[in-house]
Amino acid sequence: MAHHPLPGTAASQQPPDLYRDTWVRYLGYANEVGESFRALIPKALVWATYGIATAYVTADAVDKGQKAAEANQDGPDRRTDITVAVVDTFVWQALASVAIPGFTINRLCAASLYMMGRVTRWPLPVRKWATTAIGLSAIPVIITPIDRSVDMLLDSSLRKLYGTKAREPESSETR
Repeated sequence: MAHHPLPGTAASQQPPDLYRDTWVRYLGYANEVGESFRALIPKALVWATYGIATAYVTADAVDKGQKAAEANQDGPDRRTDITVAVVDTFVWQALASVAIPGFTINRLCAASLYMMGRVTRWPLPVRKWATTAIGLSAIPVIITPIDRSVDMLLDSSLRKLYGTKAREPESSETR
């Protein structure tokens, strides 16, 4: 689903996007990792991971707004283009990188810890580490379906308001 230009094409000559093409994109996964470790770490650290992910989302939205401003310096729709870039990026990232995956991993880990307490005789520390392993292993599995669902949601709602289809779609390769 991600747009990857062919080597040698004009699109491939663009500089890498800091928020999508470098290690920085992994900051968007901070809250999923935090939720996976919720059973083992203080809740304040879990909330700190949400702060990291939210800072990433905000920085990406600001970056996309700046890029829209540079691309349309004197155009009549400059403000609109900038606003759409910022809002679309922020809403997409907030849903696909923070809210939905955080909730999903939280519920998965809570359910797995509960179920292991009911069906195993493992000591609590073992159940907590197993829950963390389940949460971490679920992250790569949930990303693409969530990304696609958020694209469909925005395409059928918010993007209709500002008249665009999904810009370069996000995915597990670009988040």
